[in-house]
Amino acid sequence: MQVVILCGGKGTRISEETMSKPKPLVEIGGKPILWHIVKTYTYYGYNKFILALGYKGDMIKEYFYNLRIFSSDFKLNFKSNNNPEIIKNSNEIDCEILFVDTGESTLKGGRIKKIQKYISSDNFHLTYGDGVCDVDLRKLESYHVSNNSTATLTAVHPPSRFGELKLKGSRVMEFEEKPQMNKGYINGGFFVLNKNVFNYLTEDDDCDFEFGALQNIARENQLSAYKHKGFWQCMDNIRDRDYLNYLIKSKKAPWINW
Repeated sequence: MQVVILCGGKGTRISEETMSKPKPLVEIGGKPILWHIVKTYTYYGYNKFILALGYKGDMIKEYFYNLRIFSSDFKLNFKSNNNPEIIKNSNEIDCEILFVDTGESTLKGGRIKKIQKYISSDNFHLTYGDGVCDVDLRKLESYHVSNNSTATLTAVHPPSRFGELKLKGSRVMEFEEKPQMNKGYINGGFFVLNKNVFNYLTEDDDCDFEFGALQNIARENQLSAYKHKGFWQCMDNIRDRDYLNYLIKSKKAPWINW
């Protein structure tokens, strides 16, 4: 099953970083968040990716092209115009990636529609290039197939904006930063979609995904929710980036299972 990652947004709410790079290349723990997302899927055995590129997409192409070279042993013949000969492949990421330019200002729905011709299976994974989660992706896929839905999203509890105090009487026993809230679910952005989803989309730049296609799919009772009570965190701003960095440095990053 293929994995589509939407990598085209401008990330205006984290403009301190995205003035010079696309949001998926913002680093956490010394690696782009996109690298973490790809690693998560490969851990569950998914190794065919389609990246829907937009804003500064060439930088994403350049990153993965150089990653293949710089993380491997290779031989370079200066007397020929041949490409470097890979002597020993790196096992840093074991996957195949198709890079597709879907327009700098295209909304999510239009980006998904523009990669339709590259989808070869009845169902495929889809996620955004700015969030991490410890959801079991194989169970998510099985849930989608068993429900025979057009689309399945991962429903998550959003993290609190504030730390939570664990009290015993008047004593603070524990301080937990950004705990997952126990009430209410939101769309966590990890999907499995049937190719019928393309019937709800157009290649127009203003074709959205959540506000449009998913709403219509829900009205037809074809949108399922896989409830995930574990960790989920998007990277919308600098504070989110710093929190994810903190989790990695303190070895408390639940999504790192490789």
